[in-house]
Amino acid sequence: MTATILVTGGTGTLGRQVVTRLRDAGRSVRVLSRHGGAADHGVEYVAGDLATGEGIETAVAGIGTIVHCAGTQKGDGDKARHLVDAAQRAGVGHIVFISVVGADTIPVVSGIDRAAFAYFASKRDAEQVIETSGIPWTTLRATQFHELTLMTAKAMAKLPVIPAPSGFRFQPVDSGEVADRLVELALGAPQGLVPDLAGPTVYPMGDLIRSYLAAAGLRRALLPVPMAGRAARAIRGGANLAPDRAVGRRTWEEFLAAQSLVRV
Repeated sequence: MTATILVTGGTGTLGRQVVTRLRDAGRSVRVLSRHGGAADHGVEYVAGDLATGEGIETAVAGIGTIVHCAGTQKGDGDKARHLVDAAQRAGVGHIVFISVVGADTIPVVSGIDRAAFAYFASKRDAEQVIETSGIPWTTLRATQFHELTLMTAKAMAKLPVIPAPSGFRFQPVDSGEVADRLVELALGAPQGLVPDLAGPTVYPMGDLIRSYLAAAGLRRALLPVPMAGRAARAIRGGANLAPDRAVGRRTWEEFLAAQSLVRV
């Protein structure tokens, strides 16, 4: 009998899609979430908290592979440690982790860096915990999801004048395509660090915001704002991009066109 696959963050933007694809592939799936829940369409839900470690032993029992999609702005290293400690005791054979392009190249060393870019350091902390766990692992780094780019644009559009960091560029990728790749990796043998997955086009941040404003029928002024710190300098240099791995197919424009944006 094929071992069950555990998906952490299985109720989030990426995790939900991973769960669906694993079930479509005929695999037994367990989802770790803060509140658990009743089984649904062959998916088992268990309650657990990666921040404290509570419930993680139960979540990993009988698991062959973990797809670790859970993540936050900070503290991912500690959460990965709780997961890895339980997985070691349970004899898990493979951890697949989703990280972010730039985790190893964007320095987050000062207070300024941590205030705005802690996410990159948090992902790198988790990477290192998994890499040194002794459990066979696979890590995929992806660029920013379309959904996160949209959420950021919506939040910024609430301001009458939008501050746009000067020189920042992004390469948004379709989360469904990332889910496809994670499932492919989860169903295969551990590979260590695999090639990045990035969207098809690099955009200046201002262009991303303007295209959202146009799609939503909004008018806002954009104000270029210089960002200080080593992390910001690295991003201006493209450390968050992977132009040589622009293998994603769905564009930002195609994603926007599929959204129900209210024009005002």
